[in-house]
Amino acid sequence: MRGSLGLLGRLFAILLLTVLLEFAVGTLIYERTSQLYLQDDEARRLAEHLVIARKLLTEQPPEDRRLLGIQLTTDRYDVHWSPAAPPPPPLSPELERMRRQIIAWEPSLERSQLWLRLSPGRHSEINGGLRLADGSWLYFGMQHSGGKWAFTIGRMGLALIPVLALLLAGWVLIRRTLAPLRDLTHATHRIGFGSEVIVPEAGTADVRNLISAFNAMQSRLHRLINERTETLAAVGHDLRTPLSRLQLRLEAIRDDETRDAMADDLEEMGAMLESLLAFLGGEKDPEPVVRTDIAVSIATVVDAFQDHDQDVSYDGPDHLEMEVRGLSLRRAVRNLIENALHYGDRARVTLLRKGQEVLIRVDDDGPGIPRERLEEVLRPFSRLDDARQRNTRGLGLGLAIVQKAVAAEGGQLILANRPDGGLRAEICLHLPRSAARGG
Repeated sequence: MRGSLGLLGRLFAILLLTVLLEFAVGTLIYERTSQLYLQDDEARRLAEHLVIARKLLTEQPPEDRRLLGIQLTTDRYDVHWSPAAPPPPPLSPELERMRRQIIAWEPSLERSQLWLRLSPGRHSEINGGLRLADGSWLYFGMQHSGGKWAFTIGRMGLALIPVLALLLAGWVLIRRTLAPLRDLTHATHRIGFGSEVIVPEAGTADVRNLISAFNAMQSRLHRLINERTETLAAVGHDLRTPLSRLQLRLEAIRDDETRDAMADDLEEMGAMLESLLAFLGGEKDPEPVVRTDIAVSIATVVDAFQDHDQDVSYDGPDHLEMEVRGLSLRRAVRNLIENALHYGDRARVTLLRKGQEVLIRVDDDGPGIPRERLEEVLRPFSRLDDARQRNTRGLGLGLAIVQKAVAAEGGQLILANRPDGGLRAEICLHLPRSAARGG
């Protein structure tokens, strides 16, 4: 599945891109301006140094000028004297502006044939020369000590402070603006699982309208669920009464065969009613999640079948605790065992833990289910018997009830045909790292 930043991440990415673009453009403009100012300052300092050096060298006899050039050399400026004329300097158009600035500060240097060039392969050093009055030459070099870059980096560091503050403030504001949407998302995940969750109406007008519509929709859904649950409870109660009366009247029937047939029909009707209520009921007052020893619960269900001489066995740990809806899970295991015994002669129940998963397996020796219909049988009222013959008991809700109970636990129900015959129904529950002990 393709990853996504989410709405908060996308809005922050847009804010980040906007701020970075503004910062880059602002820094570029400021850097260009700062570079011009720094170059002008360098030109003024170099002009002053050249005027002083020219004056001092001119006043000294030629034999003392080399030593004086060494004395005039500083960490920033390199000065030396030569009686020979220099070769024609290579053109350095990028330094023409600096040359004009130097001459603007000291116009007398223009008569000295001042020239500038960049050292080959070293863009951090500027060389140049000027002619003295007697025809000898003063050569100089100027080192870029990194002042421009230090100034630029320092300025960028200072500029980053308000940028980071703006990003932090933007993140907080965006997060607060989207907080109602997060509450709405959490409520959406919980709808249908428990009581009604009213989301406070907050945020922008559009978000408040959305939350208001969601709350109204949720109220309608819960009202419909409550009405259905109450109707089913009333119908179930009313149907149990005539069923009980019919059960009592069976005793007056002298024909044993007829009485047994009617007793079977009444038992089936009772089972159908119970399965229907189990599948459709429970939304109004859902079973709470409690810490349950599922190993003991499953073993108890198996013992109940064994007490009725059913070939059911259990293989697994003596204890395994986790947070589940105990009654729903027991009903799911019981339905799987009943399904296994209905289509086969025996059921083998296995409980095991694999890493952070708990597996409950029910194997039978029946005919299995055609592969193309493994998903179909999980749907409510689904039967493998398309003709709905009466030798197939129930409403076809057994596996649907199991599927619903397992989904409420956040697990999966997997049906698969076993290689050696029969069907394997496996409940897979995800176990939090700190939610289980024993085993």
